[in-house]
Amino acid sequence: MKTKTFYILLLALLVVIPLSAENRTQIIAHRGFWKTSGSAQNSIRALDLANDINVYGSEFDVHITADNIPVVFHDDKFLGIPIQTSNYEDIVSYSLPNKEKIPTLEAYLNKGKLLKTKLIFELKTHATPERNREAARICVKMVQDMGLQERTEYITFNLDAGTEIIRLAPDAQVSYLNGDLSPAQLKEAGFTGLDYHFDVMRKNPDWFSEAKKLGLTINVWTVNTPDLIREMADKGADFITTDVPLEAQSIVSQPDK
Repeated sequence: MKTKTFYILLLALLVVIPLSAENRTQIIAHRGFWKTSGSAQNSIRALDLANDINVYGSEFDVHITADNIPVVFHDDKFLGIPIQTSNYEDIVSYSLPNKEKIPTLEAYLNKGKLLKTKLIFELKTHATPERNREAARICVKMVQDMGLQERTEYITFNLDAGTEIIRLAPDAQVSYLNGDLSPAQLKEAGFTGLDYHFDVMRKNPDWFSEAKKLGLTINVWTVNTPDLIREMADKGADFITTDVPLEAQSIVSQPDK
């Protein structure tokens, strides 16, 4: 009887432990894991290192050049050169702080295919509504052609880009960043999640429960201090995007105090 009871308890533990880990807030490395030697924001090395520390995903930013080459970089300008109105050849000769060339999306995704971490793809806002939709078409096609649909999740500040991604990839996870739409409005527009700054979520605390009821995922950015990481996790964030992914992983893995 004791033996039977032991195995029942063991089975219960095996069920509960994975569930508790699955329900824990997951960490996304903001622009990759770049706050470490040899890395740089949005570099392929930062993606590789994010994978090495086993975060849920590595976030990266994509602009389309004037000659329709998607490149991975955050700011509108690269060393003073406006990315979206320049050709790729105008920027390729310059280097990131870690001496890498600015990555093309193709090169970045090729590296991503070799890794396990999710690819959290931020499509930047472009000059016009049509250019935003065109950028979405270019990027979604590349992701699909490379067979990375299940590994890629999209985020954007731009509604035109977001709704075009939803149309082109109806099974994809697509979250909105701008913070000006309620969970109900996002659900109506077809988004699968909200990805809002922590100040937005503090000002709208009911959005945590509203999003959950609607089946939307909740990602909060950019959360870098221990107290704020714990606060957002305790309030129910599914994901936290952070520049300090190792510290964030340690905090969310600890039992609530």
